[in-house]
Parts: sequence; structure tokens; C-alpha cells
Amino acid sequence: MEKEYFAHETAVIDQGCKIGKGSKIWHFTHIMKDCEIGENCNLGQNVVVSPQVILGRNVKVQNNVSIYTGVICEDDVFLGPSMVFTNVVNPRSHILRRDQYQQTLVKHGASIGANATIVCGHVIGEFAFIGAGAVVTRDVPSYALIVGNPGRRLGWMSEYGHRLEFDEQGYAICPESGEKYQYIDGKVINLGK
Repeated sequence: MEKEYFAHETAVIDQGCKIGKGSKIWHFTHIMKDCEIGENCNLGQNVVVSPQVILGRNVKVQNNVSIYTGVICEDDVFLGPSMVFTNVVNPRSHILRRDQYQQTLVKHGASIGANATIVCGHVIGEFAFIGAGAVVTRDVPSYALIVGNPGRRLGWMSEYGHRLEFDEQGYAICPESGEKYQYIDGKVINLGK
């Protein structure tokens, strides 16, 4: 039976993986056992997907990213070049902590920039935007723009990836999509067009 995804000849795909139709797996990438990769994903070169990782549909993983056990990425997530996930908060070489892996959830539409670090055990909210080199040490609200080390919220982003500028009444419009957003009670809500 012909597979419905593309894998470069140098990619290693272990038994027990589920890989969705239309996905592409590039040079020197290792997909480990029991992970799930949704449809139309793109995994760049030198990517490692550890056992039991779940990637939704249309997830874009750039070069040199390791996605460790405990990570779940929902649909339309972007993982920038050389960004880092962790899965243990206190690793030691001489102590096995495989039973202490913590879950990290990256929600629908979130983007994580190049060389960012996501410390395990946190939730990255929908359409959040983690800037290049940021270090995330706590949960991130939906639509938040996070920069720095440690990561701090600098503002809010639209679903199209534009910085939102809220007026005195708490409304902003995405310059690309025309969608209207409201900032209320410390949260951003997409009101549509």
C-alpha cells in the first residue's frame, strides 16, 4: 500500500506512528514510535518527534526542533527554527525521570519563534505569538505577544500575526483581515468582521 505522505529517504520513521495524508518529512528527521502527526504537516530537516507526541493538522516544524514526549500541538501551530521544548523541570543525568514528564499544550494557531524555549508544564494559548529567543516559564494567554527572558507579555496579536492596538473603548482591528477584537477583563476576544 502506498503511503499518503512524503518522507525523504534519510528520514527515520519508527513503527507505530500515525502520519496524516499530505504531510512532508524532510532530511535527517526522526519520527519515533507511537506519535501522531496530522494531515498536511511539514517537518523540516533534523527534527525529532519523540514517542507519544501529538501534532494536529497543518503544523509547521522548522529545522532543528526536538519535540519531546509530553508535547501536544493543536492544529495550525508554527514551531520556529531551533526552538526548544523541555519535558522535565529538574533534569539530572544520573536520575531517571521518565515517569515525571510534564505535558505542554500548544493551542490552535499559536506561533513559537526561532530559538525560543518553552519550559514544560505550561499551556500556550490560541494564536499566541512567542517572539524569537523568548523563554516561556508560565502559561500564556490566547493572542498574547511574549518576548524576553523570562518571557513577558508585550502586547496582543491578531490571528493573522499583526500587533493589535486597542482604542480607549478596548477595540482593535487587524490591518490584514479586517477582523475586530475586543480587550475585556484581561482577555482578547475575536469578534469577527
